Amino acid sequence: MAGLLVGTVALVAAGRRGRRPPHQLMWSAALWTLKHAPHYSERCLLVSRCLSSVGYDPNEKTFDKILIANRGEIACRVIKTCKKMGIKTVAIHSDVDASSVHVKMADEAVCVGPAPTSKSYLNMDAIMEAIKKTRAQAVHPGYGFLSENKEFAKCLDADEAVRIAREIGYPVMIKASAGGGGKGMRVAWNDEETREGFRFSSQEAASSFGDDRLLIEKFIDNPRHIEIQVLGDKHGNALWLNERECSVQRRNQKVVEEAPSIFLDPETRRAMGEQAVALARAVKYSSAGTVEFLVDSRKNFYFLEMNTRLQVEHPVTECITGLDLVQEMIRVAKGYPLRHKQTDIPINGWAVECRVYAEDPYKSFGLPSIGRLSQYQEPIHLPGVRVDSGIQPGSDISIYYDPMISKLITYGSDRTEALKRMEDALDNYVIRGVTHNIALLREVIINSRFVKGDISTKFLSDVYPDGFKGHVLTENETHQLLAIASSLFVASQLRAQHFQDHSRMPVIKPDVAKWELSVKLHNEDHTVTASSSGSAFSVEVDGSKLNVTSTWNLASPLLSVSVDGTQRTVQCLSREAGGNMSIQFLGTVYKVRVLTKLAAELNKFMLEKVTEDTSSILRSPMPGVVVAVSVKPGDMVSEGQEICVIEAMKMQNSMAAGKTGKVKLVHCKAGDTVGEGDLLVELE
Repeated sequence: MAGLLVGTVALVAAGRRGRRPPHQLMWSAALWTLKHAPHYSERCLLVSRCLSSVGYDPNEKTFDKILIANRGEIACRVIKTCKKMGIKTVAIHSDVDASSVHVKMADEAVCVGPAPTSKSYLNMDAIMEAIKKTRAQAVHPGYGFLSENKEFAKCLDADEAVRIAREIGYPVMIKASAGGGGKGMRVAWNDEETREGFRFSSQEAASSFGDDRLLIEKFIDNPRHIEIQVLGDKHGNALWLNERECSVQRRNQKVVEEAPSIFLDPETRRAMGEQAVALARAVKYSSAGTVEFLVDSRKNFYFLEMNTRLQVEHPVTECITGLDLVQEMIRVAKGYPLRHKQTDIPINGWAVECRVYAEDPYKSFGLPSIGRLSQYQEPIHLPGVRVDSGIQPGSDISIYYDPMISKLITYGSDRTEALKRMEDALDNYVIRGVTHNIALLREVIINSRFVKGDISTKFLSDVYPDGFKGHVLTENETHQLLAIASSLFVASQLRAQHFQDHSRMPVIKPDVAKWELSVKLHNEDHTVTASSSGSAFSVEVDGSKLNVTSTWNLASPLLSVSVDGTQRTVQCLSREAGGNMSIQFLGTVYKVRVLTKLAAELNKFMLEKVTEDTSSILRSPMPGVVVAVSVKPGDMVSEGQEICVIEAMKMQNSMAAGKTGKVKLVHCKAGDTVGEGDLLVELE
């Protein structure tokens, strides 16, 4: 019956009880007895029986001070027990309750407002301030008032999170205890960020894993994230299958992984592997699992966590060891011993994995995109390429699940070959119907820092401090793109002049030997001259001459083009009226406009579309579900203030005001499904 009394307290320091790992937060629902004794009279009976049968151990350490968030008899009742247990008490009261019995019984008392309950005993802000002022370690809500208010319990959990964060020392990482995939994780550098991180992390954890418990740990700035694959059986055998380098991340979710790590030497690799195996053996682990470490610049490594499952990035380990991890898991589950010894585990070659997502990399390195795959073609025809996916042309990417399209893996005899094969595979990957992150992935693997192995978990923010902008073209690459676009335009025009099995007699024979064009890229106009000879084009771009050849199969999603002997694989995503084209070149999609010289001259007289003033409106940057709306018409908001929260793919995103002003209209409410670009809020 002792558990009855403990269960009625909204414990804010549950991690100290020894039943949970250090710094693990939990919310113990007030009135635990509701599950067992639904009627109040029965609960009172249970309490009285408990008091008559339970003694108090003076040596048992609980709390130094508890605040009772109630009044009257229940407040007195709780204070009596606290006194017996040697716990100091804090009473709260309205101004008319200043002389009440429970106020006199308590060691301290704080007025929380005037007589109306909404302004006193239900005033969460005032009660939270009383908790801070008196430094109470726990709160007993009694019954009624805030005893079953989930929001009040969450406020207490946030206070405990701040206390723990201060105890550990900032910065800290707040993460879902049941989590994975970067969901339910936030870095906090101060008290305010801890409270905000607690709110979002707990909500994401509950949404993604059905468990809102959190862990708080020290955040190590600028480390590498390197993990060891382990494999154990039910006969006491355990192996480590080398490491995986997983440092390139965004929002604590891995983007590019490789095996082995270019950073580790044999001694460090062995030390990490042996410690990972020691951990697996200590808990008698039998299956495939991963022990994750943070590694600093001097190769000191720190245990992060163990994932008792198959990791997303397991294929790179399979490539360099030759083992099928799923097969090994099945064998172990059946009770078979491992077939290999540690000395049998090789490092053969190099493998790289890119996580291909339906995301817009230009928005915070990847906000989710939804839609139907109108065209989909994997580059599995290339050597050393493996694609793990569960989709096909026509598949839908929805807001309800993880937006991963596939895992693209390349293998080579060494790192250089594996990266070159990844570059080719990304260029040959056809994905239409949704926005994807191919551009970001390609830029990462060709970045000079990445190629040298100079990476950390802050790689993306360091390399792209102002966000990802796509591939920055060199002058030569600009000329290549313009030459390809011009050749595509001319090839398309020439094809339009011919009809199969028909002879066409033009009224005026066009002069197609030489095309004078005006090509716009990045709002800059370029003078281009193109002439054709069969499938070859001679193109002059701003005075530079280039030779372009291809089969010019305009119906194919992929186009292999040679520009002065340099082979490029491009994708013409669209050709529209007015000479507008979208061309995927070196991974990035560029919008190009090609016009004849005459059309360009006439185009100067066309009216331009007026640009929308977006400073007074807030649009959804992604499809998702509105979780919360924090404002109403007439409210004054400051620049950067949270307006609403949108959840997409189980990740919560705070939408902030772009300027200071008064709310004019609110176009959404909690629970609404919104699309990318939908209007959420208008300011005056």
